[in-house]
Amino acid sequence: MAAYRSAAGFQRVLHAVKHVCFSKQRCGVIICRYSTVYDPNEKTFDKILIANRGEIACRVIKTCKKMGIKTVAVHSDVDSSAVHVKVADEAVCVGPAPTSKSYLNMDAIMNAIKQTGAQAVHPGYGFLSENKEFAKRLAAEGVTFIGPDTHAIQAMGDKIESKLIAKAAKVNTIPGFDGVVKNVCPSLEGYPVMIKASAGGDVRKADLGIFLKHCHFSFCNPRLHVLADKHGNALWLNERECSIQRRNQKVVEEAPSTFLDPDTRRAMGEQAVSLANAVKYSSAGTVEFLVDSKKNFYFLEMNTRLQVEHPITECITGLDLVQQMIRIAKGYKLQHKQSDIPINGWAVESRVYAEDPYKSFGLPSIGRLSQYQEPLDLPNVRVDSGIQEGSDISIYYDPMISKLVTYGKTREEALKKMEDALDNYVIRGVTHNIPLLREIIVHPRFVSGVISTKFLPEVYPDGFKGHMLTAGERRELLATAAALYVAAQLRSQKFLGDLRVSVVPAESRQWELCVELDKSVHMLGVSRSGNNYTVEIDGEKVEVSGEWNLASALLPITINGKHRTLQCLLRTAAGEISLQYLGTSFKLRVLSKLAASLSKHMPEKVPEDTSSILRSPMPGSVVAVSVKPGDNVAEGQEICVIEAMKMQNSMTAAKTAKVKSVHCKAGDTVGEGDLLVELE
Repeated sequence: MAAYRSAAGFQRVLHAVKHVCFSKQRCGVIICRYSTVYDPNEKTFDKILIANRGEIACRVIKTCKKMGIKTVAVHSDVDSSAVHVKVADEAVCVGPAPTSKSYLNMDAIMNAIKQTGAQAVHPGYGFLSENKEFAKRLAAEGVTFIGPDTHAIQAMGDKIESKLIAKAAKVNTIPGFDGVVKNVCPSLEGYPVMIKASAGGDVRKADLGIFLKHCHFSFCNPRLHVLADKHGNALWLNERECSIQRRNQKVVEEAPSTFLDPDTRRAMGEQAVSLANAVKYSSAGTVEFLVDSKKNFYFLEMNTRLQVEHPITECITGLDLVQQMIRIAKGYKLQHKQSDIPINGWAVESRVYAEDPYKSFGLPSIGRLSQYQEPLDLPNVRVDSGIQEGSDISIYYDPMISKLVTYGKTREEALKKMEDALDNYVIRGVTHNIPLLREIIVHPRFVSGVISTKFLPEVYPDGFKGHMLTAGERRELLATAAALYVAAQLRSQKFLGDLRVSVVPAESRQWELCVELDKSVHMLGVSRSGNNYTVEIDGEKVEVSGEWNLASALLPITINGKHRTLQCLLRTAAGEISLQYLGTSFKLRVLSKLAASLSKHMPEKVPEDTSSILRSPMPGSVVAVSVKPGDNVAEGQEICVIEAMKMQNSMTAAKTAKVKSVHCKAGDTVGEGDLLVELE
């Protein structure tokens, strides 16, 4: 189950129903990591092809290796050096970069199956995972689809049919119209309305046009994870809380939910199993519900595939869900009863994206990972990723870097571990959303469990601005920058243990510095004793100590007795220092007292008038241009549309003016910051 709460008082709970098998001696034991218990006498498949890419392909390959199954990766030409290609036993190129010509190219994937002799296909999630035609073609060739049969995919894929089936199975359904919406009733305006395309997917693809302007909709609903075999056995694997979202896409998930009580969980799980049995479901799946403030729940839809956030379910149950899917596809029965399924501890998942969180809570970023270090040296941390240092984040695919998972005996423990993991996660070369993730994790509203699908716009109505420093945190940051500056100066004076600059005496232990932060200037006094620094700021003393390894990506230090992990993102000879502190990057400038007095005479750069120009906020392709030179545009009027990583973004005029020049056309590829349109 996953749970979400919408602004209208609904919570989305996902119940997962799955057919599972794990050794009985594991029951009742605190198991945080999922475990693949491989029985060599239980034969499944010799070779499996994974019809996917990135982290989910790597995740499936990992379990296959534990089960002694050979793997085949498919890839586009731009993914030829991807991690999933490297870790698989075999790899086949299925076409050029666009997904329609590669990962969605059924003909090419079928040829790859024949070429390699794969006996089964795991589709992962997305792409062909819920495509009944693909499942039919596999069946026709005698190849096993590791997922439900075509009947279940068809029945649950049609949102109207699935609701009718749910009603017949005595599953709670949302009161309302069960047919196809053909036109808009003006009286709906102002009411909370949830819309789903009848064939599933993004509602924007349903060609609802003007309807979207009259309603509020959200994909956040209650979900429950289910697992079922081919022998009529089914289990529900508890819920997942997925209410923290941006643009109807989940950002932070956790299991179990803070909202559900045992009775509601059981009732929801039993209905999820009833629905799975009604369509003779066999595999892992997720049943979505809407839950209101009184804990009344209503069926919304069923996702007939492995969910993105399945790791948190694995953490609290100890089950390897990919292994269970493979066993079920081979025809084995579930080996456990519902009473065997535990909730052991708490798990939290943060989706780490190559996105700029300061732009609409996350617009895509591309580039090469010049430095990449996952926080796997920390206890109870799991990272599901499909990239490595040197990997490229391109415009063609989803910008997810990884799924960062932490777990503990309690929610408080899991959240603290997530906080530490985010501080220790090193990502360079692309803009990422760690600043936003960390702010969510420590926000009082999130910590209290009072969350909804409107969390982000409600908590940050003017957009995300990064961490807002308290007076104490500001002193910590200033003191750290000053201590780091002095440590760097001392290191630069030494060569093989000898002073290079004789005018600086070795016994120097005090410095007067000027530190600039957010256009404010602070005079600091710094004294040093070994690796310990005392920094005086506005009459307050701050003690900072650490190893000061300037070559390390991480900067673990102690500030006034409190342990902190910072990252030095930039340090120049001109005194510029960028520090990642409490998740957010802060730009500082540290100068000696003399240098600061001279810098006042330097001319300031005049900022660009952004109201008269329109630059692309992200890399992508131009879908449409709505204006031409000489046109008059109003403030807020759409000028062009940029598509990046499966999202279309409308670019609008910042003021009422006449178009001076247009620098792009439909079909152009643009980079972040490229000039699109100039206004007079």
